[in-house]
Amino acid sequence: MPKVNLYNVEGKVVGERDLSQAVFGVVVNPSVVHEVMVGLMANARKPLAHTKTKGDVRGGGKKPWKQKGTGRARQGSTRSPQWAGGGVVFGPRSERDYTKKINAKMKKKAFMMALSDKVANERLVLVEELAAKEGKTKQITSVLSKLPVKGKVALVNTAKDLLLARSVKNLQKTSLFGTNNISLNDVLRADYLVLTPDVVEKFEATYAKKS
Repeated sequence: MPKVNLYNVEGKVVGERDLSQAVFGVVVNPSVVHEVMVGLMANARKPLAHTKTKGDVRGGGKKPWKQKGTGRARQGSTRSPQWAGGGVVFGPRSERDYTKKINAKMKKKAFMMALSDKVANERLVLVEELAAKEGKTKQITSVLSKLPVKGKVALVNTAKDLLLARSVKNLQKTSLFGTNNISLNDVLRADYLVLTPDVVEKFEATYAKKS
């Protein structure tokens, strides 16, 4: 059964917490994690660019010159792709659908693998509480400076905390997530995860359920 140290806001170890083997001790399969990650990124993609084809470009109804006798190559329209101002061949189209179907069980498994990888590499830090009572950046910065974290840090909280969100807002390498809106990509992008015991209980109650 995996275990992690429990820190207080002063950065001192005040205990140890056993983690669920079914959630935080899963064998990591990189191919599963990669497949789900690619699917999530594809589903978040919005096709904004839109080029016009030969049929979409205005004008060009009249044949530029007669078919034979001019010595020039035959042309049917000045809106053909080879003409300046003509349509675009194989350009991006806004109606293209990039979405990929992600199996719910696979998505759940991949998330648990990402959590398990953080635990195995000592990148998951458990702290008694996450709070910034005055909503000031220096308060949360002070807490993080005393914890064994560096680089990109993802804080995960159970309840919506506007003051905590305000204190994190100006930190470029620190992000705040709730247990309901943190995704696989968020976990993978973070160098360290900082959770509270309540978050661990929520994850275990949610993901330890039999599918």
